[in-house]
Amino acid sequence: MHIGFMIAPWESLTPTKNSTILVIRECLKRGHKVSILYPENLTVRNNVAYGGLMRIEEMEKIPENIVQFHKKVTFKPVLTPLHSLDSLMIRKDPPIDPVIFNFLDSIKNECVIMNDVDGIRKANNKLFTSTFNDPSNSYLPITHVSKDKEFIRKAIKEMPGDKVILKPLVGSGGHGVIVLEKNAQSNISSILDFYISGTGNENYVIIQEYIEGAEQGDVRVLMLNGKFLGAYNRKPPEGDIRANIQIGGTAHKYKMTDSQMAVCRKIGPRLAADGLYFVGVDMIGDKILEVNVLNPGGISNINKLDKVKLHLNVVDFIEEKVNEKHEKRAELEFLLKRLNDLRSDDY
Repeated sequence: MHIGFMIAPWESLTPTKNSTILVIRECLKRGHKVSILYPENLTVRNNVAYGGLMRIEEMEKIPENIVQFHKKVTFKPVLTPLHSLDSLMIRKDPPIDPVIFNFLDSIKNECVIMNDVDGIRKANNKLFTSTFNDPSNSYLPITHVSKDKEFIRKAIKEMPGDKVILKPLVGSGGHGVIVLEKNAQSNISSILDFYISGTGNENYVIIQEYIEGAEQGDVRVLMLNGKFLGAYNRKPPEGDIRANIQIGGTAHKYKMTDSQMAVCRKIGPRLAADGLYFVGVDMIGDKILEVNVLNPGGISNINKLDKVKLHLNVVDFIEEKVNEKHEKRAELEFLLKRLNDLRSDDY
């Protein structure tokens, strides 16, 4: 199989923390051809989508040490039609240019794209959870999204509790997430000015119910094909509410509660139906804060904490989806050939 990965620059990845490198190494160990693709290297030639792929050259021995593996990998640039890939795993932090999806539309029926292009379109930002049906807020916190400052002020006032969470609609890694004290009205006005129009554009912001216990961190849940894969607790650094590992959060072993597992079972079929096969769900208690569909991390931390190898499950799934697609294609080709043979017999 030829498996591609759309990622940030290889040299920018931290091998001890990056989930994608583990998956790539496992693909190579199984004898698959592996290439990486940077979004800026997409092109179209005579109506065919191409990628300036960086193909990983064959290694005499694949290092078990992930740092050594990352250091020793060498690449060969090859301009390649994207439909020649058996699978493409999108592992790029948001926001992602929607034009990229237009390049991939031409191959989505020929190549296993993970996550699915149309699924990512639906879930490319933090609005995705609003499509879940939870009117009683049993597993979703009270959440408002707007760029109307008056509406936001009113929403903050009506939110239960003394605090609210404010964050940009588009972003990752905990950037821009703050806790607002509801009684600090003068600060709220200036903060809204910055968040909504501080960059020269009118930007949407999220106002979300503050969940008690948030100061103790959250739970990153990984799901594969709509089923629970693994989880760990992310605790924030001293003096911060954000538990994201990229900004200093720490990883801790965690056992999911029965009610948390019930929430995962509730949303799992919907994720799988939308082609959102590898997903990170952030939870506090039984409430879902976000669903991360572009580049969810956590495999390295869960592997270390739980003594497992979740990257093997991910590669198993990729292989299964590719084989399934190949079998369906072969079956269709057989049926078309049989139909043509019958037509020939009629003549």
